[in-house]
This record gives sequence, C-alpha cells and structure tokens, in this order.
Amino acid sequence: MSIDTISPETTGTGSLDLGQLDIDTIRKGLEAGTFTAEDLTKAAITQMNALNPTYNAIIFENDEALDTAREIDRKRATGAPLGPLAGVPVVVKDPMDMKGLPSTAGWRLLYSGTGGVDLLPERDSPVVARLRAADAVIIGKTNVPILSWTGTHANDSWAGPTINPAHKDRAPGGSSAGTAAAVATHMCVFGLAEETGGSIQNPASAQGLVGIKPTIGLVPNAGVIPLSGNRDVVGPIARTVRDAALALDVLAGFTTEDPKTLASVDKIPEGGYATKLSLDGLRGKRLGLYGPGWRKDALSEEAETLYARACTELEACGAILVDDPFSGTDFASHRQITPGTPFFDGRGLESIPYDMTQYLRRLGPDAAIKSWDAFVAATQAEDVFAHGAILGYLHELPDFKKALQSPETPPDLPAFTALKRIYLSLIDHVFTAHELDGLVYPQMLEELPGLNSDLAIRETTVGELNIAGIPGVTVPAGYYGSGAPFELIFLGRQWTEQTLIECAYAYEQSTRHRKSAI
Repeated sequence: MSIDTISPETTGTGSLDLGQLDIDTIRKGLEAGTFTAEDLTKAAITQMNALNPTYNAIIFENDEALDTAREIDRKRATGAPLGPLAGVPVVVKDPMDMKGLPSTAGWRLLYSGTGGVDLLPERDSPVVARLRAADAVIIGKTNVPILSWTGTHANDSWAGPTINPAHKDRAPGGSSAGTAAAVATHMCVFGLAEETGGSIQNPASAQGLVGIKPTIGLVPNAGVIPLSGNRDVVGPIARTVRDAALALDVLAGFTTEDPKTLASVDKIPEGGYATKLSLDGLRGKRLGLYGPGWRKDALSEEAETLYARACTELEACGAILVDDPFSGTDFASHRQITPGTPFFDGRGLESIPYDMTQYLRRLGPDAAIKSWDAFVAATQAEDVFAHGAILGYLHELPDFKKALQSPETPPDLPAFTALKRIYLSLIDHVFTAHELDGLVYPQMLEELPGLNSDLAIRETTVGELNIAGIPGVTVPAGYYGSGAPFELIFLGRQWTEQTLIECAYAYEQSTRHRKSAI
C-alpha cells in the first residue's frame, strides 16, 4: 500500500520513542514485558505518519506489519522460539524484492500508480527473507532515485525527493536516501541499503549515521534490481555501530541463489560481528591516513581541520596512525572518472543487460516483464541508457556494447577484472608493508552539496572501494560549521568487517559525536 493510504486511527498512541531504543534495549524490554512488538510497530507507524510527509523516506507501507508483530507477541507468550531481531522495526530499500509489494527502483515507468508496469516478485529476496526469519517487523520500502543511479539524492524518484533530516537544504546521499532518512527520523531501528557506487556510505554519512558496506560476496544481492552484479552489495544503515553489526549478523552468509556468497562461509566470525566490541577496539591498531597516494583530490580546508581533530581522537583511543601509506605506489593513477559522470568511476557496470535479465527471470513466470528486450520496451519513453541520459555514460565503458548485443550471455569484463586485481594487489602490498589493520579517511572531501544544486557528493573512496570489493564502515565524527555531518570511513582488506566494526565502535563510544537529527 502507498504510504498515503495509512490510517492514523489504526496505529495506536505511539508512546514509545524508537530514537531512544536499540536492538539490545528492545530485546530486554520485550523479555521484561515493558512493551510488546505490537507497541513497537505502532510507534514506528505513528512516527512514519508524523514525519514522512516532510522527509519522504518511505514510499510503500507493509500492510502486514501489525499482524507480524502480533504473531511475534503470540509466539513469545507461548514460549515459542524467536529470531534475534524479534519485534525490531526495520525498513527495506525499494529495489529489494519483497513479496506483496512492487519493486519500482524509483522509476515511474516501473510503478502502476504512475502509469508504469509493476515488477511484482513471487518471493522475497534472500536479504528480506532473512529479516523475516529473524522476526524483524518490516515497516515499509524506502525511496531511491531512478535505478539507483546516483549517490547524491533521490530527486528524480516517482515519489519525489527525499529530504535530509540532518540538514534539510543539503543532499541526503543516495541511492539509499530513503532508508537513511527513515533511520534518522526514528521510523525504524535500522534499514537495508545497497551500494554500487556509494549508496550505503554516502547517505549514512550525509545523515549522521552508521553504514556498513560489506565485502562483495558476504551478503547476497539476488532479488535486488541491479546496477552491477559485480559491484552491488547489500548492507545495513543504523544509528549505532552495534545495531549495524547485529543487523549484519542476520544478513551475512551463503545462499545458493547467489553463488559468490560461498566465499563467505569461513569468513563470518563465530558469535557474530558484535562479539568483540570494546572501548579498547582501537588500541594498538595501525591505521593508514588519507593522502595523495590513495587519491590526488585534496580535502577542503574545513574537512582537513575536522579530520585532524578526528586523528587526535583516534590517537587518544590508542590507534597508531600511518601517514599516506599508498605514497610511492601508483594506486592513485588507476582511478578514472567515467566521461559523462561528475565524479564517478563506473567500470564494472557494463554487465547491466545480463544482470537485469537474471533479475527479471527470478520474478517468476507471472512477471509483467521477463527479458531485457521487454524491459527496454516497457521503459522506452525514458531511455536512461541513451547518450546524455543518466546512464548514458555506460557507452564509455569498454565492454558495454558487447553486453548490450547479447544480454543473455554472461559478459567477460576483462578490463574490470584486471583493474580489480590491480587494486587488490596494491592494497595487499601496502597493508603488508606497513603492517596495517585498516585505513581511516574522511568519507567526503568536503561538506554536502545543496539538495537542488546539481552537484555530486565528492567522496574519498567510492570507486576504489567498490571496484576492489573491500569493506567500509562509516561513523559520525562531528559537524561542519553549517551543521552538515562530517564522518569517517574505516576501510580494510576483504573480509575484515569485524576489525573495522571494532574500530568504528571504539571511536563512536569514545567521542559520541552523533546528534539526533530530529
């Protein structure tokens, strides 16, 4: 159901403040009988009714949310086993398949409510299925730009722009703009996001939140409208590091629907990603700092000042900082801004015809669109792949033409795989030479652009991080003089999520920079 059809009379008093609750306090409150899963869900819906007209975070409500909550309460009353997220209100990014709701990818041509064609999945995506299995309560699906094409905003969505709760005049980050806004405004406890080119780290940082962008292959992305099967990865956005880590516990792991997740089976820590969280998580950790060895782009004067303060805080927590460890390598020379984009290296996105073909097949035999050719025909009124259109830059990539000619054939992508190998080799070399545990950079070079400025977020890691497929964790680190959030991002080798989460947690708890956006 569209959010516009929610009836406030069905949502109760909403006396609980989800902004004061996290997963641990919800578990304790439910066990103690302080509140019920139904109370939590009503509070989330009440918050949604009150604030969504302003921030436009959620575009579809899950009609089954209250029934799900009541079933959780019934199971608890009978002593039946419950999942680790029992009763926790969450949201899901629109392109992630959820049975009963359309996946529109923010595009009016893929939504019947705006004259388009609905993509209605016959079953949940694996990540949504895992939320359900964990007994989370899905409140709704969140706003994105068309096909998740930009890491800056959701301004071209059929549902309208998402507004940044942390600074209403600035970009909310994309493409998971709605998920971040729902988390920041306490409509939920955490939400699912997905990154191809900044779509977890940018909105988390733009809105003063925590985002975990996992290693490619840790979390399945089957059943999610693709931008690149080679780069797309699902991860959580939350208000705290611990909540994000607990969410990752549920999302991570192998499924036969996404064979690349087989690589994760011996990489997930026993007991989960939150087991070693401590105020001492930074003590003795060797962390590389941002510099021209990584990327030639300089920080703004104010970003430099905030980063210097953050480095002092990191050292106070016991971290050992290594200045520009990529200096002396040719790492920075491999970055290329794809022509037709403002600040984006799009290599790896060439496979979208094949990736979309696989996604459409998974929708089931009754799907309104079943092939790439049918997809192109259904959306021909707005050809996003035309030269000069939002994804027209794909024609600049070396293997896109071949992928277009045969969308049923898995593309080889030799240029992308060669670049990925170079990045991973250089990262391994630098980490070994400097005995690094991670990197810690400002997530953006400068503060957020205006919401309607037509400027892109200028980040520090998006192309390199996503082409290499390595993990990153963002954490609040203060505010610019304008009030826009400033964040750090911790980066590491593949499969080092636990170490990065430990570092981010220690920094978060030692500094407590984050302020509520509402």
